[in-house]
Amino acid sequence: MVVGDIHGDFNKLIHKCCLRYRLRDTLIVVAGDCGVGFERPGYYDYVYERNRRYLSSSNCWLVMVRGNHDNPAYFNGPYRVCHERFMTVPDYALLTACGHVILCVGGAVSVDRVLRMNSPFYHVADPSKPLERNVYWKDEVPVFDPGKLEEITESFEIDTVVTHSAPSICDRIVQMGLYSFSIDDDHLLADVEEERTIMERLRCYLLEHGHPLKHWYYGHFHQSWHYEIDGVLYTMLDIMEFVELTERD
Repeated sequence: MVVGDIHGDFNKLIHKCCLRYRLRDTLIVVAGDCGVGFERPGYYDYVYERNRRYLSSSNCWLVMVRGNHDNPAYFNGPYRVCHERFMTVPDYALLTACGHVILCVGGAVSVDRVLRMNSPFYHVADPSKPLERNVYWKDEVPVFDPGKLEEITESFEIDTVVTHSAPSICDRIVQMGLYSFSIDDDHLLADVEEERTIMERLRCYLLEHGHPLKHWYYGHFHQSWHYEIDGVLYTMLDIMEFVELTERD
């Protein structure tokens, strides 16, 4: 299952999956904006301990991709959330499930970044305290990494991609609030265009290098949409919207 932005509603997500819908033997991937970083260090360990029995009894795993409303420090290196059934993954992580090889690439531009930086809850991050709670992280944008893609291409054939933002070819719906936020943010429109261009470069690389791409899931835009383009089904997920990626033929 792939799910759209959850914005910190970990308990709600797990209860929906494991108790209400009674999912079993399921990998649940959050396509960014998990809400990791808005709480004190140790909070996410508490969330896991609170919900471990539900994930374990249903044999489910929750994997989180980085969004723009996530602290990147929690997704890379020694500070990753890394429990047996509840974890964050770094950009360019690969997941294998149900016969699929799934590439995960996070990041996007916060259209409300000026508002967040003017918030009393925002502070310039202290490198010595990378997990300190905050409301905005400047290293939020996606990164195109051809070196990692080259390594992946040597050993894997990717058929599914989960990102937070989307390639420019998918841009069929105007991002809510974009133009109103751009009034006070001179570089916002250009930065959003660059974000989408980075995702487009990722798409082109995968297709040009012969990956059997069939599915691309993303969140970020808080709307629901899907469309098939050149044999690839692109699916935009609304907040807490689920979609099932079934067993590969």
